[in-house]
Amino acid sequence: MRKRRILSYLMVIWMTFLLAFPLTSAFASSKVYHVPIHDEVERGLHAFLERAFKEAEDNYAEAIILDIHTPGGFVNAASDIAMLMDATSIRTIAYINKDAHSAGAFLALHADEIYMVPNGTIGAAAVIDSAGNAADYKAHSAWLAQMQAAAETSNRNPKYALAMADSSIDLPEFRAGGKNLLTLSASEAREVGYSEGTVSNFQELLADTNLKGSDIVSIEPTFAEKIARFITNPIIVPILLSIASLGLVMELYSPGFGVPGIMGLSSLGLFFFGHMVAGFAGYETLLLFIAGLALVIAEFFVPGGIVGILGGVLILLSLLLAGANMMQMVVAIFIALVVAIIGMVILMKFFGKKMHVLNKLVLMDATTTEEGYVSNVNRIELLGKVGKTITPLRPSGTMEFGSERIDVVSEGGYVDASKYVEIIKVEGSRVVVRPTNKEMEEL
Repeated sequence: MRKRRILSYLMVIWMTFLLAFPLTSAFASSKVYHVPIHDEVERGLHAFLERAFKEAEDNYAEAIILDIHTPGGFVNAASDIAMLMDATSIRTIAYINKDAHSAGAFLALHADEIYMVPNGTIGAAAVIDSAGNAADYKAHSAWLAQMQAAAETSNRNPKYALAMADSSIDLPEFRAGGKNLLTLSASEAREVGYSEGTVSNFQELLADTNLKGSDIVSIEPTFAEKIARFITNPIIVPILLSIASLGLVMELYSPGFGVPGIMGLSSLGLFFFGHMVAGFAGYETLLLFIAGLALVIAEFFVPGGIVGILGGVLILLSLLLAGANMMQMVVAIFIALVVAIIGMVILMKFFGKKMHVLNKLVLMDATTTEEGYVSNVNRIELLGKVGKTITPLRPSGTMEFGSERIDVVSEGGYVDASKYVEIIKVEGSRVVVRPTNKEMEEL
């Protein structure tokens, strides 16, 4: 009897486990992840979205809603995010919560569905360079191909995507063509099939997508990710490195270790922190930088220069490896070096003798006449004196002046021996003469 009771208990536990497991799975599958894509599209955003997508996949989410409100951003970052969206098996919904321009429009086209608020817009997706001008033909052509592929992947008419990126495509009914890129309103996007619907708010979106009642998980960037997004911006990186280089150069002027040194090292610390949080740099790049910095410091105590050069190479290599884009890092480092050189020139010009650390590397003393240093006697008293050449002047030779022999050089060409010459110029040890008819004067 007791054995039957124990067996019954075990059966109940087993059945409870079987029932609970599918319920748990069903509960997990009803989760909807709400992820913002706001402000500029850059590499830091990719790192944040990578974390959000992984968390959604690990928790068997039913859908990922991308809340889009962005003026655009960088092509390489948008391409990486698009690959992230294409790779997931989870249903993706682009909720254009105002504007999806440029890279934002490109990302929206990679979603499975697009919904817009009534005053939302999508388009204006021309690719421009860092100076704000239209990109070259090669970059423009590649971007048009990506926009077309994005539209075709989501089964939308690609001509509208192309018109968003190329003003030469004429669509006068939508204000596109000539100098205007295509930008669609919510109603126009719905009309051409670039939107599945127009919704007033997030709750209405859930109802229209049959996700009402789902467990909404809002993913927001952490404080560290927000800092990383700011620091890894291609515009901020050269500014940060320039501050670092200028701060360290100014530290050469300051006695001891002060504010400029703290400013320089803090800027470098922020650079590595941001790129490590964003996933672009690892601890190996930080260790490489520390090793290079240690070698540069050692150069102040070890003569030769090789140690300092090696340290500088390691520092540059660590910065290149830490960057999100090699070419952008080369430009950023070049700008920082130019700033450092300009700062060095200014400091050496106005504060050179006070630069305590730099004095160990650069010879600051000068043997000037004002300080009593004389390389040779400047015999200006010889000017106008007449003597006789002992040797021919070809054009240099020797003349006799009283009982003294003087090495001279003729003003013009050849002067024969035993000719009278007059001293017309004295520049240190250089005495210039010319032939004359005057008789030799005695000292």
